[in-house]
Amino acid sequence: MSVSDSGLSVKRSELCQAKPVYRRLHLRNIYLLFVSWFFYYKTSGLFLLILAFITLSDWIIAGRIHKHLNSAALNSTKGALNAKILLALSVVIDLGLLAYFKYAYFFTNMINDLFGTGFRVFDIFAYIGNGFSEAGRFSVDTIVLPVGISFYIFQVISYTADVFRGRIQPVKNILDFGFYVSFFPQLVAGPIVRAEEFIPQLYKPYRLSRRAFGIAVFWILNGLAKKIIMSDYLAVNLIDRVFDNPLLFSGFENLFALFAYSLQVYADFSGYTDIAIGVAMLMGFYLPMNFNSPYKSKSPQEFWRRWHMSLGRWLKTYLYIPLGGNRRIGFGTYFWLSLIAFVSAALTGWWWQILVPFALFMISVAIGDKVLQQRGPTAKRSYSEAVEKRKLLYANLNSFITQVLGGLWHGASWNFIIWGGINGIGMIVEKIWRGMNWHVRMACISLLTGGLWLAVYYTNLPAWRLFAVWSSIVASGTLIRYIYWLCTSYSAAVLQQSGLTATRSYSAAVATSLANAWAIIQTFTFITFTRLFFRSSSNLDPATANEVAWATAKNMVNQIGGAWSNAIIPEFLWEYRWVVAMFVAGMVIHWLPTNWKRRYRLAFSAMPLWLMVIAVCVAIVIIYQFVSAEMQPFIYFQF
Repeated sequence: MSVSDSGLSVKRSELCQAKPVYRRLHLRNIYLLFVSWFFYYKTSGLFLLILAFITLSDWIIAGRIHKHLNSAALNSTKGALNAKILLALSVVIDLGLLAYFKYAYFFTNMINDLFGTGFRVFDIFAYIGNGFSEAGRFSVDTIVLPVGISFYIFQVISYTADVFRGRIQPVKNILDFGFYVSFFPQLVAGPIVRAEEFIPQLYKPYRLSRRAFGIAVFWILNGLAKKIIMSDYLAVNLIDRVFDNPLLFSGFENLFALFAYSLQVYADFSGYTDIAIGVAMLMGFYLPMNFNSPYKSKSPQEFWRRWHMSLGRWLKTYLYIPLGGNRRIGFGTYFWLSLIAFVSAALTGWWWQILVPFALFMISVAIGDKVLQQRGPTAKRSYSEAVEKRKLLYANLNSFITQVLGGLWHGASWNFIIWGGINGIGMIVEKIWRGMNWHVRMACISLLTGGLWLAVYYTNLPAWRLFAVWSSIVASGTLIRYIYWLCTSYSAAVLQQSGLTATRSYSAAVATSLANAWAIIQTFTFITFTRLFFRSSSNLDPATANEVAWATAKNMVNQIGGAWSNAIIPEFLWEYRWVVAMFVAGMVIHWLPTNWKRRYRLAFSAMPLWLMVIAVCVAIVIIYQFVSAEMQPFIYFQF
C-alpha cells in the first residue's frame, strides 16, 4: 500500500523509517533553540530582543575575528590588530549592556555620592519602546534587570575570546550559535558553559543510555528535594524572618539563621544546577559540574574551587590569568587596585589613611619588579626565593581583584563588593598563614586575640566582641596544634639522635583527621560570616539596596556580638526543632563521603524501570508535602 499526493507516492514502510527529530541534528538544534527562546520569552518578555541582539552581535564579530586571524597567519600586518579591535568591541558591547541593566543604579548612586550630583537612571530601551507603541506603555524611570543576563553575557564573551585565542572554530550556523547561548536548562542561572565545552556537543548524535537516563532522573529529583524540602523550608520557617528584622531576634537566633542561610544558598543554587544537568542529560547534552561538596573545604581557596565552579573557571580564564596570574602584574592590576583604593577613600572620607599607604605599597611593588628584572636569572638561592615570594605577591593581588569583581558580578551593591573583598582577603591570609612556622603562627594569633579583647574593653562594640570571640576560638585550636607540633618535633629529634626512623602511627593519623576537621569547621564558619553581606544584599530594590543591605548587616552583627541570654537557646532549639533537625540533616548529608553518594546515585540508576517509577512517585509525593503557599524563587535568578 502507498500514500499518494499529486502523483507522488511514498511507501508506508519508508515513512516509518524516517528519522525522528531528535536524531536529525540540525532540526533538533533548531527546535530546541525556539523552545529556549519561548522559555525565555515567558520569563522575560521583550527582553528576548536583548538576547537576540547579543547572539547576532557576537556571532558576526567572532566570524570576522576568525577571518582577520587567518589573514594574520598569511603575514597580513593588519589582521592581528583588527582581530584585537573586534575582540575589544565585542567585550565593550557585552559588558556595556550588562553594566547598563545591572549597575545603572549602583554607578548613579556612587557618582552622586562622590560629586554631590543629582543624576537619576533613565531606561533608554523603554523610551525607544514607547516610540513604537502607545505612549507610556513602558516606564522610563525604572531599569529592570533581564533574567539570566549575567550568565549568557559571560557565555558569549567566552565564545568570542576562545575564537580569538584559536581554541575553537567559529560556529557557521547562527541558529546553532543561538542554541548554545540560549539553551534553556542553564540559561537563567547557569552553570556558565564555555563554548569549547558545549559547542562540539551540537554536532554529536543523540545518545542516552539506560544508566544515563537513571542518573538524569536522579539529578532532577535530587535538585527538587534540595530546593523545596531543604532550601525553601529553612527560608520560610526561619531565615527570611530573621533577615527581614534582625533586631526582633536574639544573638543566637541571628547566628543560627546565618549558618542556616549557608546551607540554604547551597541547597538552592546546587539544586537548580542538579535540575539543569538532569534535564540537559535527558536531551543528550552534558553540562559541567558546578558544585563539589564545597563545605568540605579546608581553606577559602579550596572552597572557591568547589563552589560555583563554572564561574570560578571563567574568572580564572578570562580575568585572573589575563591580569597576570602569579606571573606578573601589569596595567590591569594597577588600574583595578587604584580604582578600588580611590573609590574606598572617597566614600569613607579616609583619603590619607587609604591612598598614602596604598601608593607606598604600589611603589615598593614596582621597585621590586625592576630589581628582579635587572638582576636577571641566576642560580643563587636568594634570588629564586625572591622570585617565589614575588609570584606569591602577584597571585595575591590578582586573586584579590578577581574576588572583588566576582562579588560585583553577583550584585550592584557595596555589600556584594565587601563580600568579595573579604573572601579575597581570607584567601590571602590563609596562604600567608600556611607559609608561617608554628612559632610565628602562635605569636601572631596571640597578639591578634589580645588586641581584639583590648578593643572590646575600651570600646565595648559588638563587632569587636564578635571578632574577639572568633579569634579566641582560632587561638585555642592553634595552641592545641602548636603543642602537638612541639611534641612530635621533639620525638622526631630524639629518634634522629638515636639513629631510628620515625613511622607514621595511629595517633598521627587521628591528629591529621582532627586537623582536617578543624580546618573544615574554620573554613565553613569564615564563609558563613561572609554570607552576612551576601544575604543582606539579596532580593532588594536596586535603588535602595546599599542602604538597606548595610543596615541589615550592621543590625545582625550588633545582635550576634551583643549580650546573649542563655535561657533563649533551649527555648529556640525546642520551638524551631524541625528547622534545627533539617539543618543538621542537611549538613550530615553534605559531609557524607563522596563515594557513598556516588554509590546510591548509581544504585538508583540501575533500578528496574518499574521500581524507578515507584521511587519517583514516592519522591514527588514527599517533595509536594513541603511545597509552601508561596514558591520561593531561585536565589541566583536575581544575578
